[in-house]
Amino acid sequence: MATVNLTTEEFEKTITDNDIVVLDFWAEWCGPCKQFSPIFESVSEKHPDIVFAKVNVEEQQELAGLFQVRSIPTLVFMREKIVVFSNPGLLPEANLEEGLKSLKELDMEQVRKDLEESQNNNA
Repeated sequence: MATVNLTTEEFEKTITDNDIVVLDFWAEWCGPCKQFSPIFESVSEKHPDIVFAKVNVEEQQELAGLFQVRSIPTLVFMREKIVVFSNPGLLPEANLEEGLKSLKELDMEQVRKDLEESQNNNA
């Protein structure tokens, strides 16, 4: 699957309808973002079961705020509507592939349990 441009309006449907979503927060003026874009596109072609979404931080400020994006590029890995990993900075292709492999292997029942426990401890 090629990358898609994600807007605030499409966000909820995208994460609800897809098990795994990888978000690339970027801007037109960002040099590292332009360097990372072909890597993101190339990896997206190898994983048709994953949604690879590009989020332009200047056009989608609400989404950038929701994910507390402070620098770009920033990658966010989501599985079953849960953010499981966030990484500011450019990732080499091998690291992105490794992250996707780990994301697919996650025990989401354990992730939800750990998340609930963490939230209860912070309450």
